[in-house]
Amino acid sequence: MNFFKIFFFVLLNIFLNYVLTQELDDLKPPIAKKIPKKFEAHGVERIDNYYWMRDDSRSNKEVIKHLKQENKYLESWFRSGVDYRKEIFNEIVSRIPKKEDSVPVPMGSYEYYRRYKQDREYPIYIRRNKNTLKEQVILDVNGLAEGKNFYQLSNWSISPSENKLAFAEDLTGRREYIIRIKRISSDSFLDERLTGTSGDIAWSKDGKFIFYVKRDPETLLPYQVYRHRIGDKQSEDVLIYQEEDNTFHVSVGNTRSMKYVEIYISSTTSSETLLIDSSSPSDLPNTVLKREKNHIYSVEDDGDLMIIRTNWKAKNFRLMSVPKNQSTKKTNWQELLPHNEEILIQSFLSFPTHLVTLERSKGLSNFRLIDKNDNSHKFVNFQDQTYETYFAANPEYENTKFYIGYSSLRTPDTVYSISLKSSRKKLLKQVEVKGPFEPNRYKVERFFIKGRDNTSIPVSLIYRKDSFIRGSNPLFVYGYGSYGISMDTGFSYSRISLIDRGFVFAIAHIRGGQELGRKWYEDGKMMKKKNTFNDFIDVTESLLNKGYGHRERVYAGGGSAGGLLMGAVVNQKPELFKGVISNVPFVDIVTTMSDSSIPLTTGEYSEWGNPEDEREFKYILSYSPYDNIKAYHYPSILVTTGLWDSQVQYYEPAKYVAKIREFNKSNNPILMKANLTAGHSGISGRFASLKEVAMEYAFLLRIDKEKGKSH
Repeated sequence: MNFFKIFFFVLLNIFLNYVLTQELDDLKPPIAKKIPKKFEAHGVERIDNYYWMRDDSRSNKEVIKHLKQENKYLESWFRSGVDYRKEIFNEIVSRIPKKEDSVPVPMGSYEYYRRYKQDREYPIYIRRNKNTLKEQVILDVNGLAEGKNFYQLSNWSISPSENKLAFAEDLTGRREYIIRIKRISSDSFLDERLTGTSGDIAWSKDGKFIFYVKRDPETLLPYQVYRHRIGDKQSEDVLIYQEEDNTFHVSVGNTRSMKYVEIYISSTTSSETLLIDSSSPSDLPNTVLKREKNHIYSVEDDGDLMIIRTNWKAKNFRLMSVPKNQSTKKTNWQELLPHNEEILIQSFLSFPTHLVTLERSKGLSNFRLIDKNDNSHKFVNFQDQTYETYFAANPEYENTKFYIGYSSLRTPDTVYSISLKSSRKKLLKQVEVKGPFEPNRYKVERFFIKGRDNTSIPVSLIYRKDSFIRGSNPLFVYGYGSYGISMDTGFSYSRISLIDRGFVFAIAHIRGGQELGRKWYEDGKMMKKKNTFNDFIDVTESLLNKGYGHRERVYAGGGSAGGLLMGAVVNQKPELFKGVISNVPFVDIVTTMSDSSIPLTTGEYSEWGNPEDEREFKYILSYSPYDNIKAYHYPSILVTTGLWDSQVQYYEPAKYVAKIREFNKSNNPILMKANLTAGHSGISGRFASLKEVAMEYAFLLRIDKEKGKSH
């Protein structure tokens, strides 16, 4: 008996040692092998030891194994301490109404809206007859997504006869959309499957044709417009337009009047619009105005006129009108709303009696209503100190009101209708926040910070009043600063989980966005890109000086080009941050911008620069996150990526993580979550997508708790 006891304990000891060894091994980060690849340009030699991770087929077993090891290490790290992921996920989901209908939008004979049902991941699209109010399901996305690892509905469009629905779906996350067509009356799908598209859809007036855009199979650049006859094979479709300049991309849609199919060709600095009469779908497109260098314009069909938003002699844009048959010469254009150096005209809509512009002044957006009869102007008023507002769905030209969306850092998403005659708002719906949410518990502030070059940088922040102690709270600073995209201060269900735990959440409206007009964008791109990074650091340090956070509890986050921002600032000042979240980060900018086969590259030369130009190459190289990794004490970093990402290829984040680990002098964790069935936007599904948000917040709480031990 003693022998069996001894034998049992020996086996148990061996087993426990094995388990312990496995756990310890799991807590060791993956060490990627090195295979040096040399790049030479303009007399500069670069060695990339991790270039082998690039596999455009996404089928290389060694690469997939490495990504899985990264995921395993991340899981082991979370399990090795307090894991808040489930707790935070349940919190976020508990705030979201399980059943919800969107505001009905009138279009033709019907009103259209979206419905979420209890515990369903995807929406159901419904319409009801304006007269009978009878409901009709036009698309149940839950059924379409059933059995698929990833599903995203990108776009849908109703035919002019209202009996067909064309929609675009993505099954991988790579934004290569399949266009399908449904016959609504019989609830049946046609045989059409138009593949390799951008997801754009436009109808001919008779509903017999749709127009769509094909992507280049290698670069994924949308560059060809085709006309498809309903019922024909895709191979029989007619090429209507092909863009030969690979710095431009092409989109297509119907004008709001439905009189035209509109082909829009654009780069970051120039654009061109072509129109086809939707009653004559076989006609060749007519050009509104030929493209010109540094000229951006867009048009609205307005009866006998075209209304044009243009930056011709107007950096922040102005509105002009022209008879439709005279648009090809700018000298025929007549000014409707002049340029203002302090006000950016972001977009506009035309109605029979009014023009409505969405404008941005001193960083905040507002609506201007212009009466076409007497040219009088009215504005829509908002009370919050900082907020987000935008045009909601306004598909109909013939209307006496328009619809807007509105929210703030503490005001849930709200939809209003605005009377064109009086400019008065009518509340149609405010999204419910379940559970103990009280807006007055939160303090929202907005002010300007002086940067190192004396530039005033806007910053918005929110914190909970009863947990704020000056100089003591954890501070999370979020930024983007590229492509002229403004970071507005809308509401977030998930953000409450951080703020209720004492975090101060700040948004740095840094240069490269468009918060303060077109110049704000231009001062943060190309050869001025470093302003973006300097602004972010200056905002963070100023917030600390003002007592909005503890110096040992500073965190930062950004995604895509905002991930480039994270990589640049953490190289520039690694000691400033204790933790960084970098979502799908664009970090290997020199290599990517030097390779025209990579999706998006050629279309972004005017954003970042073209490495074929020596001056631009050396400037990009001077801040490229991947190329400037050094032997630093890096903070804790969490990186996310999607295997099927077409915007930032998965291997950029994967290489970045491997190289950071190689040079990191600290013991802080460098983690990566690789979504193997997703793209740039992460996993699909209403609630499933929130698991990644919960993971990010759990990472911050875990790091903050561990840092807090030294306080």
